[in-house]
Amino acid sequence: MVKVLVTGTAGFIGFHLSQRLLSRGDEVIGLDNLNNYYDVSLKEARLAKLQAHPQQQRFTFYKVDLADQDSIESLFAEHNFEVVVNLAAQAGVRYSLTNPRAYINSNVVGFTNILEGCRHASSVKHLVFASSSSVYGANTKIPFSVHDNIDHPVSLYAASKKANELMAHTYSHLYRIPTTGLRFFSVYGPWGRPDMALFLFTKAILNGQPIDVFNRGQMKRDFTYIDDIVEGIVRVMDLIPTPNPEWSGDRPAPATSLAPYKIYNIGNNQPVELMYFIEIIETCLGKKADKNFLPMQPGDVQTNYADIDSLMKDVRFGPKTSIEDGIARFISWYCSFYSS
Repeated sequence: MVKVLVTGTAGFIGFHLSQRLLSRGDEVIGLDNLNNYYDVSLKEARLAKLQAHPQQQRFTFYKVDLADQDSIESLFAEHNFEVVVNLAAQAGVRYSLTNPRAYINSNVVGFTNILEGCRHASSVKHLVFASSSSVYGANTKIPFSVHDNIDHPVSLYAASKKANELMAHTYSHLYRIPTTGLRFFSVYGPWGRPDMALFLFTKAILNGQPIDVFNRGQMKRDFTYIDDIVEGIVRVMDLIPTPNPEWSGDRPAPATSLAPYKIYNIGNNQPVELMYFIEIIETCLGKKADKNFLPMQPGDVQTNYADIDSLMKDVRFGPKTSIEDGIARFISWYCSFYSS
């Protein structure tokens, strides 16, 4: 049994990861501020599922904001965490255009508090944190590789995630904290976020409303099913990074270090055209979408596509869920959840 702090436990990925960890016998301390970035009742419903889990006695929840330094310090002082998985963040590329300070408070200040907690807690053996495919920004070489430079973000959200990677490396170097960053690619599935394309499209089509299709549908995304994401996180949690003895400051490799630090992409490795994505939703719902074609949104990228060779090599990760099966499972959950 491992004692794990999961931040963002009432969020989409945090909820699914917490369920998985409880099922395998770990003790989970869950943290979330339950903010109103999207429907709080969905977060509360996820939390209720965790609190009713068959292993609920091994789950403890704290309603805490990452930016609350005193509360985070108290949490680390009270619990001897062995692993910390930081999934709490202000998400969303488009929201960052209008609410930039939310990203600084949560993703920079909040992450600093987590790093400081790990620094002063001798019990922490591994920090795993969420990064994002958004860090690839203006890169055009496909697929995106962890060995590529990521110096040109195109949204504040992406910049805050790159900042997380740099901050984590610094603490790993200075304090020898084993640290792994995961760049998630377009995660979807049951209990997903209402601001994501699959949720928005499904809701609009069922309500007979038009859907906004940006860049006139000329986009590709490496949609990755939630169960595959969780499998990857769990495998990485159990692989504590070590320094790369071949790392050289003359030719610095971005994804490894002389510190115990590692970066991975975690994606489906099969980008899907947006129009085909919509076709699958239409087929599952038995209803056509009224499409409102729009130009590219600021901060968006045309294609994201994960090179997952490093993850496959190190933890034998391989996504198993097809886009057709994944969307069907989401729509089954959606119709059940919102009809009750």
